[in-house]
Amino acid sequence: MKRILIVDDDEQFRLMLRRVLEKEGYEVHEAVDGRQAIASFRRLRTDLIITDIIMPEKEGVETIVALRQEFPTVKIIAVSGGGRNAPGDYLLLADKLGAQVTMEKPLDRARLLVEIKDLTNIETV
Repeated sequence: MKRILIVDDDEQFRLMLRRVLEKEGYEVHEAVDGRQAIASFRRLRTDLIITDIIMPEKEGVETIVALRQEFPTVKIIAVSGGGRNAPGDYLLLADKLGAQVTMEKPLDRARLLVEIKDLTNIETV
């Protein structure tokens, strides 16, 4: 069973995404910010991380950079509903810093599931 870590400060978003992913057969873990996500990933080594960009404490871009430095092969999907800037601005930065996939909220569930399947079926060397 593939394991996914959802990182988002919005409890309702995490719950919705958890339900979708568990229904598809994934084991799901959660973190409320980047600090908690990095600690969880060190412990769990999930197959994929789905992280929001705008969060308190350690936000998504910082989290992507830290994860890439410590775990260069980690698979990351970055999501954003925006903030002071348009979501695309944050996602462009996330892409440049190492997220394999970026998506705007609200998420397209069908596309998300295809991206997850593609990323979790790629074996790292």
